[in-house]
Amino acid sequence: MEYKTILTCMRNKKKRNPKYIFVVGGVLSGVGKGVTTASLGAIFRAKGFSVTALKADPYVNVDAGTMNPTEHGEVFVTNDGDETDQDMGNYERFLEVDLTSINYMTTGRVYQEVINNERSMKYKGKCVQVVPHIPEEINRRITHASSANSAEITIIEIGGTVGEYENILFLEAARMMKLANPDDVAFVLVSYLPIPSHIGEMKTKPTQQACRLLNGAGIQPDMIIARSSAALDKPRKEKLAIHCGVKKDNCISAPNVSSIYSIPRIMDEQHIGNKLLKTLGISSRKTQLTRWNVLERKIQKAKKEVHIGVVGKYFGSGGFTLSDSYISVIEAIRHAAWYYGVIPKLTWIDSEEFEAKPATLRSLGKYNGIIVPGGFGTRGIEGIINTISYVRKKHIPYLGICYGMQLATVEFARNVLQKKGAHTVEVDDAALHPIIHINPHQAKHVKENRYGGTMRLGAYDCVLEHGSRVRKLYKSKSVSERHRHRYEFNNEYKEMVHNAGLRIVGTNPESSLVEIVELANHPFFVGVQFHPEFLSKPLNPHPLFKGLIQAAINNK
Repeated sequence: MEYKTILTCMRNKKKRNPKYIFVVGGVLSGVGKGVTTASLGAIFRAKGFSVTALKADPYVNVDAGTMNPTEHGEVFVTNDGDETDQDMGNYERFLEVDLTSINYMTTGRVYQEVINNERSMKYKGKCVQVVPHIPEEINRRITHASSANSAEITIIEIGGTVGEYENILFLEAARMMKLANPDDVAFVLVSYLPIPSHIGEMKTKPTQQACRLLNGAGIQPDMIIARSSAALDKPRKEKLAIHCGVKKDNCISAPNVSSIYSIPRIMDEQHIGNKLLKTLGISSRKTQLTRWNVLERKIQKAKKEVHIGVVGKYFGSGGFTLSDSYISVIEAIRHAAWYYGVIPKLTWIDSEEFEAKPATLRSLGKYNGIIVPGGFGTRGIEGIINTISYVRKKHIPYLGICYGMQLATVEFARNVLQKKGAHTVEVDDAALHPIIHINPHQAKHVKENRYGGTMRLGAYDCVLEHGSRVRKLYKSKSVSERHRHRYEFNNEYKEMVHNAGLRIVGTNPESSLVEIVELANHPFFVGVQFHPEFLSKPLNPHPLFKGLIQAAINNK
């Protein structure tokens, strides 16, 4: 046998099986499973491993596109056009990768595949059962995503909370995978330890109960991430170790932090990565978190503030404000602000306020910049149009995203071109001047009541006009950005709007659809049909958000 052949055989022999880490939640939802999953991914990448992350959503929805953002949070869109859970955004931001639809699954998607397989006789006449066929499909998706991403380590977040009926089949899938590959699977329980104000002591009992519920599903956690308002102390670690059957050193403290981008360092200081590697039979490695540490120091050193008003309509849920509806926008603002060494101060402004009391528009003058993010429907629209009119006239830096771009063109047509009756057909299908209309392909979907996964979704190219502000910001002749919309700018008004000063500076080369508008003789007035926030990373802020923040700093 030749020497090269011998070396090849040795390499193949030494090649490790893919490793899988399941992250589950205990006690309550929103405990931080997504950020934990993302932070673990960042740590393993900093150790030199190829890593990917998956989200298993327990909802029966086929995707997140038809979920109400005030109930479920932001819909995050991948390059290939999948409408996913907001945690996918955290994975991309921390892992610095672009994920696809194979990294996301729902109960509805899994059942749909199993039923399609049954109809196609792929089970060869067997009785198709919830167990084992649903868990087997879940694990097929996990291993496929691992293989397609060439991942040495795959981290899977199981949505929901241990003990719920909804996610039991995902837990069963994880149990089956552990049974088949005992040395290649690890479990992390992210649980909440409350500190009741009338007691003043951190309580472990809820986490003990969560661990027992997890045991009832046939799973023993290898590690517990203890989320709380304070750091985990020695007595609590000992209690968790005794009552949950987890090594004391594998009880990781995860107190509240001012920035989620400090979490990789905090976890790495407790050697979480090497502890999980040991569980998976892999030797320890040094973690190179230099770039994350530089970012953290930059955040801590920031002193000056920049005030950004976010005008939208998906904020209210009873007596609470749900900023999760726009989490990628929030993070993109932060990334850009930290790049310039300033502290971003965000204020949520319900656009309906400016409809009921137009005089309150003057309050917008206290902000250094305004953003109108994406949205759907008719509620609060006139308030947004009034907002855009005010910032245009008062030269307040403005970034309009998706609906914010569309309504900027409506406002311009009404108040500069004097087109009475200018509107979007989404609000008024009989508009005298349909500045924003629906393209024929989308009109067919609406007529047939097909809304799920039928919008213009995913990455599309955009050619940037020479000499434009956005081309200078991007430092490129063309870009690719992610979309999620059904309505478009009506090109019948393209020349008219452009010549009047709202320049069309970005178009799709295949369809000639308008992608970007910018206002001449304004500190910063940019509207984009796409969602730039989906591509912003903490270590690589998006150019458009950098442009807004720079203009906002100058506006102080």
